Amino acid sequence: MVIRFAAIGIEHNHIFGLAECLRAAGAEFAGYFSASETPLLAEFQARYGDIRRAGDVRELLEDETIHVIVSAAIGSDRAGIAAAAMRHGKDVLLDKPGMTSLAQLAELRSTQRQTGRICAIFYGEHFGSRSTVKAAELVAGGAIGRVVHMTGLGPHPYISRLTRPSWFYSREQSGGILVDIAAHQFEQFLHFAGTLDAEVLSATVANVSSPNHPGFFDLGDVHLQAPGMTGLLRVDWLMPPSVPVWGDVRLFLLGTEGYLEIRKVIDPAGVPGADHLIVANGSTLQRIDCAGVDLPFGRQFLADVRERTETAISQALSFKAMELALTAQRLAEQQYK
Repeated sequence: MVIRFAAIGIEHNHIFGLAECLRAAGAEFAGYFSASETPLLAEFQARYGDIRRAGDVRELLEDETIHVIVSAAIGSDRAGIAAAAMRHGKDVLLDKPGMTSLAQLAELRSTQRQTGRICAIFYGEHFGSRSTVKAAELVAGGAIGRVVHMTGLGPHPYISRLTRPSWFYSREQSGGILVDIAAHQFEQFLHFAGTLDAEVLSATVANVSSPNHPGFFDLGDVHLQAPGMTGLLRVDWLMPPSVPVWGDVRLFLLGTEGYLEIRKVIDPAGVPGADHLIVANGSTLQRIDCAGVDLPFGRQFLADVRERTETAISQALSFKAMELALTAQRLAEQQYK
């Protein structure tokens, strides 16, 4: 059975990653809908000029030959798109954040339970990162013992904010920095903790370099705890233009028998390329080449659609990572005021 998917909402360039993830796994791109005309849409049409553009979103929702809806709409619109898709019998793959409020999360949880459809969120800094996939394999194999602490860093370039659309600066539409960016880190914390039993101990946000956007936060951090494990997360829009990538994303895992470090995008002033993984334990100190590491998420997701399983990401994990992100954002804003 060939899975056919359609895109609803083309407001973030992560739509390309979602589409290519499924196409590479063998899915057929069957159509798309966008209510707006943006530079990103023009880029999308240049790449996918042979894909049908629907004149109305209902054309895609009511097409029984389409099995999956993907979306990288404005953040606050994604939950509504996902709920409508599930009620029309479709499975869903959302760009993170899958929603921007706890009320939207509650609606999606309820709709997912009622319909039995899949509502997965693609946390790209895990599922699209060869070094992170490899690190998960090593940790599962006991390479550093039991993980007791995670530090996740997500610096993004301040210069890229200048080209962002207006909704990016809106707290209501983007969800805020801990929801928009740190969703990645929350998912990884839960994955490496091996449990959904986690809580936010503290969280802060700040606006330190964006005086023209007083409701925008460009710095945030979180302290997390799960049974036997703690975590520190920091995300920001402060990376200088001398770092020539979209983000200097880093992950550090401390185990009872060693540690590992990942520089996912760049090794500043070091080894060229991306996906730098360093592992240290009782017998080894090595840098692992991750260029050939397989990214299984797309295949797993399509298998889940066919077989009604949860191998790509569990439904509970998709939602719990966002619950933590939304809770942290709310706590941080309460303290900020």
